[in-house]
Amino acid sequence: MLRSRNTFSSLTSRVLHTGWRWVQRAGAVTAERPGRLRFRRIGTGTRLAFPQGTVFGEPWIELGDHCIIGEQVTLTAGMMPDLDLGPEPVLTLGDGVVLGRGSHVIADTTVTIGADTYCGPYVYITSTNHSYDDPQEPVGKQWPRMEKVVIGPGCWLGTGAVILPGARLGRNVVVAAGAVVRGEVPDHAVVAGAPARIVRSWDPEKGWQPPLRTPAPVPIPEGVTPEQLLALADLEPETS
Repeated sequence: MLRSRNTFSSLTSRVLHTGWRWVQRAGAVTAERPGRLRFRRIGTGTRLAFPQGTVFGEPWIELGDHCIIGEQVTLTAGMMPDLDLGPEPVLTLGDGVVLGRGSHVIADTTVTIGADTYCGPYVYITSTNHSYDDPQEPVGKQWPRMEKVVIGPGCWLGTGAVILPGARLGRNVVVAAGAVVRGEVPDHAVVAGAPARIVRSWDPEKGWQPPLRTPAPVPIPEGVTPEQLLALADLEPETS
């Protein structure tokens, strides 16, 4: 009897996992299979994983080529659905942008994310913030403030990073996990903390300042084949 129950449980588990994988594939959004979502543009090779998070204002959202949008990612243009936001795009993702699971991009006004920017899970990017002008009025009832957000190409935003209204990140900027960014960040900077501050930057003459604590990785020599790399990985480390 116990063996029968274990066999049935194992079979049920396999069926459920197989079914869920089918649902994930069928529910993913691509240019060829947009489902109910009618984006202003969805590029070649771009894929929104299933299940999607909250998505509205699609006619004002442009997604570049080969973007990867993880599960439960929220993408919104405008403060609420069914608004006319004018002739121009409001939320733009460049080619090759990656948004990790559970991330939010809230574009009540223009938000632009440059090509090849990678975001870890649960990153929050918003063009809108609460105001607190009247100390007697509940904060949630006070009219919010909106400012454009620009994230340059080639950036990396760590898990749980928050990008606030008015932020302008340059090219190849790293935002540490959990950092809260506002204002301008120059090219080739690393920022951390809440509020975020620059903790490392690139100087054309001196290199990284302060210097990196770990040596740069050694590039793979030309002519090395994948098979040779696999063989190296199988070698036992030397022991003294």
